[in-house]
Amino acid sequence: MADTAKKLATYEDLLAVPENRVAEIVHGQLYSSPRPAPKYARASSSLGIEVGSPYDKGDGGPGGWWILDEPELHLESDVLVPDLAGWRREWMPALPETAWFELPPDWVCETLSPSTAHLDRAQKMPLYAKNNIPYLWLIDPDIRTLEVYELIKGKWTLLEILDEDKMVSVAPFDATEFSLALLWA
Repeated sequence: MADTAKKLATYEDLLAVPENRVAEIVHGQLYSSPRPAPKYARASSSLGIEVGSPYDKGDGGPGGWWILDEPELHLESDVLVPDLAGWRREWMPALPETAWFELPPDWVCETLSPSTAHLDRAQKMPLYAKNNIPYLWLIDPDIRTLEVYELIKGKWTLLEILDEDKMVSVAPFDATEFSLALLWA
């Protein structure tokens, strides 16, 4: 008996997911994840503050960025929700009027958890590369690491792995510095 083709997820399917879950469409399939547990939310929120203050607000840093929590990215047929993303204001001078973004960001960050690490690494990382997002950071609160990647010739190149309480001053946010220890609960 022939396999029947899987139905591709629609935006309506995504909207039907309960509000207490994060929903994404990756390669036509609907993925739904629980909201992050406190230590993962803490890591992401703290990083948003450490990057957002100097780069989005210009407090003690160069400014010139939009830094947002959980933006909805519409990248071709995929709908992705990174934990954090940033756009250089020179490329996106104003935020869109829609509830989503069609312009790929200049930086994304995923906070890895046991329920999302496989999706983030195996499915979303290649899509971020396909959409020419120049920088990707992966935070892992369980092992207290930050992995920094740059897209070079269409491939992710690992620039650095920082752990525990190391000082962070890495691309694309290398004009300032903060302690990685600030992310851990």
